[in-house]
Amino acid sequence: MMDLPVVDLGAYLSASSQPEELTALCAAVSRSLKETGALLVKDPRCSAEDNDRFLDMMERYFERSDEFKRLQERANLHYQVGVTPEGVEVPRSLVDEKLQEKIRMMPEEFQPSIPRGPDPKWRYMWRVGPRPENTLFKELNSEPVIPEGFPEWKETMDSWGYKMISAIEVVAEMAAIGFGLPKDAFTSLMKQGPHLLAPTGSDLQRHGQEGTVFAGYHYDLNFLTIHGRSRFPGLNIWLRSGEKVAVKVPVGCLLIQSGKQLEWLTGGDCLAGMHEVIVTRGTLDAIALARQQNRSLWRVSSTLFAHIASDAVLKPLGHFAETADASKYPPTVAGEFVEQELSAINLKGKKSES
Repeated sequence: MMDLPVVDLGAYLSASSQPEELTALCAAVSRSLKETGALLVKDPRCSAEDNDRFLDMMERYFERSDEFKRLQERANLHYQVGVTPEGVEVPRSLVDEKLQEKIRMMPEEFQPSIPRGPDPKWRYMWRVGPRPENTLFKELNSEPVIPEGFPEWKETMDSWGYKMISAIEVVAEMAAIGFGLPKDAFTSLMKQGPHLLAPTGSDLQRHGQEGTVFAGYHYDLNFLTIHGRSRFPGLNIWLRSGEKVAVKVPVGCLLIQSGKQLEWLTGGDCLAGMHEVIVTRGTLDAIALARQQNRSLWRVSSTLFAHIASDAVLKPLGHFAETADASKYPPTVAGEFVEQELSAINLKGKKSES
């Protein structure tokens, strides 16, 4: 179990912070994203109560019947809004031969759990934030789907989604400063991006056996990913050194992970963080406690994918354009990049987000 550094965003947001303190905080953010691909933050605007309210509602939703949930399925939109049933999302490690080769080269103790098929988890896609009026990527910017019987749905999803995007924007500013770029280098590219609140639901009643892979070894294709704390552990991440570590998210904290778009913008200086979600001994302990307390046995992750705007161009920024690896990251329209990545994990025409 690894204790990642916790950065208090309150100090950055506070007008009373000293310049030296802010410089040190920004350096800590960029260093953690570069070395571990992950970061823990505390944001005074995102409380543990906010996270709990969201988790409570999503547990109630995922507990509904499969028939009910499939009413929110939009396969014709490549599952980019509404619900994605279990057995649809395909982990990249199942279809990407380069990744499979990389896994075989790893020391045994750092190898990920290899899934036997598509992920046995559900996911709900909810767009957060304004969308561009004119875009070449309409499909990535579709109208939301609201399930019947959840009058609080839109307000709860938007409230938690906007709070997590606000946290991401602060981290993006701090990372830009830490990387020696203009403060708005990343946030200016995020405006009207197809940000997705995409909580997953994994049924521990049915799939609660140790070693079950809920999300196979993969990176996220977006810019930065943020998660509230889940009620059941099981997330492993890989450090830049190749070491595999289990992550514990303290109460009231948010976990941030670097995605492929950040890797592009930094010319590979900051790599997309590899990770998986599996049933561990810690998950089994949490299941036993939840049974005792008569709580839901659905493992909900309150994941939000923050994106660069679909029509913006991804390319190494500022001094990153001069690095040795910059040529590996040619200028690419973000929406085209997303579509290519979705096609790479496409199974029989089914597409899924990271």
